[in-house]
Amino acid sequence: MNPVYPLLALTIGLVVPLQAAINNQLKAVIGGSTILAALVSFAIGTLALLAVACLTGQKMSGLLQLPRVEWWMLLGGILGALFVFGTTFLAPRIGVAAMLSLIIAGQILASLLFDRLGLLGMPLRDINGWRLAGAVLVIAGVLLVNFGDRLGAAK
Repeated sequence: MNPVYPLLALTIGLVVPLQAAINNQLKAVIGGSTILAALVSFAIGTLALLAVACLTGQKMSGLLQLPRVEWWMLLGGILGALFVFGTTFLAPRIGVAAMLSLIIAGQILASLLFDRLGLLGMPLRDINGWRLAGAVLVIAGVLLVNFGDRLGAAK
């Protein structure tokens, strides 16, 4: 595996809390609307991707094939909007650590299914004891992040 890939994944993970906090501040400035904050975030992201596409010489003619895609192939944009909206909405309500621990637990559980079943053309990967142990540890971490303070207070 290219060593840059894990670093990119870690970097993405590091900026998610930053994105949630920035979008929450944006929301406060534009009248308290989580939906409008997510819209602005997506609009800026779209412009950034357009600039990168132009700078890297992407063939825009590929976009002419959009009418040929299956409808469900466009759901990624809706799911991305749900993610941005959800993190902007939840971060101030449940806290960034609680929010992200739950998001990560959901990602681990869903990704194990995608790997095991090869959903949507993803490569098949077995779920072995080590991977299950990792998932259990993630869930334990989620429980500690979300309820650990209650364990300490119960003494």
